[in-house]
Amino acid sequence: MTEKIIILDFGSQYTQLIARRVRELNVYCEIHPFNHLPELDDTVKGVILSGGPCSVLDKEAPDLDLDIFRGKWPLLGICYGAQLLAHKSGGKVLPSEIREYGRARLEKVDHHNPLLKEIEIDTQVWMSHGDTIQEVPDNFEVISSTESVNVAAYKVEDEHTYGIQFHPEVTHTVHGKELLRNFVVHISGCSQDWTPDIFIEETVAGLKKQLGDDQVVMGLSGGVDSSVAAMLIHRAIGENLHCIFVDNGLLRKYEFEDVLKGYEGMGLNVTGVDAKDKFYKALEGLKDPEDKRKAIGRTFIEIFDEEAHKITNVKWLGQGTIYPDVIESVSVNGPSATIKSHHNVGGLPDFMKLKVVEPLNTLFKDEVRLVGKNLEIDNKILGRHPFPGPGLGIRILGDITPEKVRILQEVDHIFIRGLKEKGLYDDIWQAGAMLLPVQSVGVMGDERTYESVVSLRAVNSVDGMTADWHHLPYEFLADVSNKIINSVKGVNRVVYDISSKPPATIEWE
Repeated sequence: MTEKIIILDFGSQYTQLIARRVRELNVYCEIHPFNHLPELDDTVKGVILSGGPCSVLDKEAPDLDLDIFRGKWPLLGICYGAQLLAHKSGGKVLPSEIREYGRARLEKVDHHNPLLKEIEIDTQVWMSHGDTIQEVPDNFEVISSTESVNVAAYKVEDEHTYGIQFHPEVTHTVHGKELLRNFVVHISGCSQDWTPDIFIEETVAGLKKQLGDDQVVMGLSGGVDSSVAAMLIHRAIGENLHCIFVDNGLLRKYEFEDVLKGYEGMGLNVTGVDAKDKFYKALEGLKDPEDKRKAIGRTFIEIFDEEAHKITNVKWLGQGTIYPDVIESVSVNGPSATIKSHHNVGGLPDFMKLKVVEPLNTLFKDEVRLVGKNLEIDNKILGRHPFPGPGLGIRILGDITPEKVRILQEVDHIFIRGLKEKGLYDDIWQAGAMLLPVQSVGVMGDERTYESVVSLRAVNSVDGMTADWHHLPYEFLADVSNKIINSVKGVNRVVYDISSKPPATIEWE
């Protein structure tokens, strides 16, 4: 069985980053809410306590019986986790006189300690905390300090228990990856053998056992997640996988034809369904974003269910759910885990009576791409930008008509084609265009116009949780704007969105 590191989440914005850094070491890890402990068996090699927004001094502060782990597994507390360990062991944690946030440098480093092996004096670390560990218990040894923080790191005597006040998972901590490697590999003894090939081998074997000779139906989107998930299931059960790709009339220009052609060479059993008119009818007159999403999801399910009933003895629904979907659906604040509806089908209705199979639900997006590469999936699919499930339906603000879809498809096509032609596409995480419910005055030739405004959007991100707007060259924006206005009837003004997430979102609806 795969060995793993358990990360207990106390609500830190950086918890997913801890997991990503551990995974980069070819070590499997899982994130669990501090109040929903997983099964602790022989596959667990070490435990990490995350940071969090609370103070251990708060009356309602997240708490945990640390004796479950202490002395049984190597234990590393980060920020709040370190303060909790010290506080519950009799140390003194107090509010900082000055909030310690940002870059700091280690002035003291105990190089004899295995956690700090190869960590240099004066190395830069990232602090983000409002409390400080003022005093540690007698059996705690301070192993690192900064100018303003005496207890930057500590070790508990006769235990592989450690605490650090800074965040090794962020890139601002220069040797953070080395510190995590020291804990995960040298202290916890993980063998670093969790690779894409191993994942594929174990997953396919597990799918064969799970699915047997059953029939599986799966909705494809043409994106990375559903394509990789489909290939894994296909390797396990071959023609027993039945894929359905629905044209909802809200796809990019030529996308329906291009995606079907791309799947032909992958050996997948795919049925294409042209359902544009049904979606347009369901969306007629709807302006509220949530109403539009529900109408799109409901219509998709109706069509998907209709197609699925044409297949005999279907028992499973395949989905491209990935790990961030699972993590974000679990609350660390409540007494129970709350699972959200899966984004790629808009929720599975009771009448379909299908069991769900999700071969990617332990992977991050970049790991999905690595698995896809090892499955030899075409880079045209693996390199595709994320595209929202409701498609252009949430990029057309206000009501949706076939004419508005035509306008936005043309605009989007010019923008995306331009990014690819100028070699900019692969530098961007996600890009697209929005059709605004605004008309503006313009002049074309000798005539006054009163036509639509479109906004272009391009962002950089790791996983969509946060995003920064991409600084496209002015010359490129000028050229694309000129082509759109000259080529797309109905548009006379182009703007570029320079908002980051937060406070804005990637999509406009």
